[in-house]
Amino acid sequence: MEKNAWDGQWYRRAYFDNGIPLGSAQNEECSIDSIAQSWSVLSGAGNPDRSATAMESAYQRLVKKDSGMIQLLDPPFDKSGLNPGYIKGYVPGVRENGGQYTHAAIWLVMAFAKLKNKEKVQELLQMINPVNHGSTPAQIDIYKAEPYVVAADVYSVDQHVGRAGWTWYTGSAGWMYRLIVESVLGIYREVDTLRLDPCIPENWEPFTILYQFINTIYHIRFTNTAVQIASNRLIVDGSEQPSNIIKLVDDGQEHYCELEISHST
Repeated sequence: MEKNAWDGQWYRRAYFDNGIPLGSAQNEECSIDSIAQSWSVLSGAGNPDRSATAMESAYQRLVKKDSGMIQLLDPPFDKSGLNPGYIKGYVPGVRENGGQYTHAAIWLVMAFAKLKNKEKVQELLQMINPVNHGSTPAQIDIYKAEPYVVAADVYSVDQHVGRAGWTWYTGSAGWMYRLIVESVLGIYREVDTLRLDPCIPENWEPFTILYQFINTIYHIRFTNTAVQIASNRLIVDGSEQPSNIIKLVDDGQEHYCELEISHST
């Protein structure tokens, strides 16, 4: 992968049968695609230094702060001889063809969370949060969709920049839920355990999550520490744990957990 997929500042997306790369700086259209950058991090398969460079390239080239969206790829397919398939049938800037395809936008934020880049996670999460596209009548006039559900796509085509596409059917809502619960709040269910690994700003006030395991309630309080500690510290029912993992037991009792969050790194 490192030999054949690295393009110099980001990872290429694919190759055509004739050997021409896709998602390369040498491409006139689709010179960068977000998915290869995000999944070089999420998969753990990318070279860490290259993945960090690739993510910064995606941030600089695909995050459109003025319109509040994260493009899937750029520039869109239009007039070049490349034939990537049905994606080229969309108008440039619509859906997968250079618009925000929200699955991929969420994966980019998840990747920044895995890199523990708290600032970018919060910035980008707020950017793609549909609620923030409906705060005023003027924003709704642009977005033109329900701000209380996740849209599968947002247009970047000139006359419809910022307009939401399909809503209600989208799997992007499931990924948004995972982004918030797992990548940001840091609650990962793994069989009969909860692994806690949040990515939240240092200025967040303490918050508590109630987690129900069958008939048992776990009160999990997250606290930013006022002093530097080497790593996160988990206390369950008054006892400090050797790791940030809560062993779930359905004993019908209420359990009280607190994660003290380190910001030393």
